[in-house]
Amino acid sequence: MRNGGSVDDDGDDYGKRVDTIASSRNTTGMKAAVSIPDDVFEQGERLARRLHTSRSQLYARALADFVVQHEDDKITSSMNTVLEEVGAEPDEFTRRAARQTLRRAEW
Repeated sequence: MRNGGSVDDDGDDYGKRVDTIASSRNTTGMKAAVSIPDDVFEQGERLARRLHTSRSQLYARALADFVVQHEDDKITSSMNTVLEEVGAEPDEFTRRAARQTLRRAEW
């Protein structure tokens, strides 16, 4: 284990460990301890400095973006469920409308 590192349940050393702090003087929201690879941690540190933001703000923003990205999976899954129920075969009107739309689209 490297200085400042941590080991997970499988014995893998995931680098920097962020410990929880009981006090919430400077931040609002949930505090969490996470283990991440050293290279990812260092890249995050550089990005936080470049963006003039705190590590916590950077991680919160990254996680929020990741969650939004995966909400699309939920929407796609719901749409697929509806298509299974109503049928996925387009009628003639839908085919013509799709062709017209594709012809007008700028590629």
